Amino acid sequence: MRAVFKTDRGQVRHHNEDNGGIFFNQNGDCLAIVADGMGGHKAGDVASQIAVSRLEKIWIQTGAISTAEEAEKWFKEHVLSVNMNILEHARNNSECDGMGTTLVAAICNETFATVANIGDSRCYVMNDNGFHQLTEDHSLVNELVKTGQISREDAENHPRKNVLLKALGTESDVEMDIRTITFEEGDKILLCSDGLSNKVSEQELLDILSSKEGVEEKADRLIHLANQYGGEDNISLVILEHGACSESGCKEC
Repeated sequence: MRAVFKTDRGQVRHHNEDNGGIFFNQNGDCLAIVADGMGGHKAGDVASQIAVSRLEKIWIQTGAISTAEEAEKWFKEHVLSVNMNILEHARNNSECDGMGTTLVAAICNETFATVANIGDSRCYVMNDNGFHQLTEDHSLVNELVKTGQISREDAENHPRKNVLLKALGTESDVEMDIRTITFEEGDKILLCSDGLSNKVSEQELLDILSSKEGVEEKADRLIHLANQYGGEDNISLVILEHGACSESGCKEC
């Protein structure tokens, strides 16, 4: 498997509240994460850092994840515990009051990928069925689209586009979406924060992911494009490509 995580502050923000990474358990199974923090003075980066570091710590001590059921159970158990970690930190540190983070994460092995998400960070999948968004945004604007109150075109420039209906660390009881897909030779997965998905079109995402470049170059091109289009937000992404690795320096699951 070829894999890369990259994050960029963007062109406007003074600091980066995104976090993420690619981690491996004792069996060599892969956990990829992108988290987009928000709330409080510099507290967004605290929330996303807690989410990523806690999940990494648990994951590297985890044994083999052989089935989708095991992967889904892992997310349900540990994402909820991390939710409480963030809430507890906010309660004990007044400067972090109101902080939270989105989360999109994928557990991958050679046969399947299980994806969990809370908020509006996304997972896209490219396989024999084409290129499509796997996750659903937990946002006010997406809810307005689903109920027919606004069109998808209206949603692109809606003044409340960044209002989330769910985030990790904002309530004691939070529900995540979890989906499992087959993950086979040639398939690609993109996880990203809205700093990328709000600026780069799906066609542009597809064009870059389909190129013959390595994952590092693809990630750099995507970040460059988001910055070229304004870069008003932090930009973070993970690219996972199923296949034999021939690139020096890349991660192998």
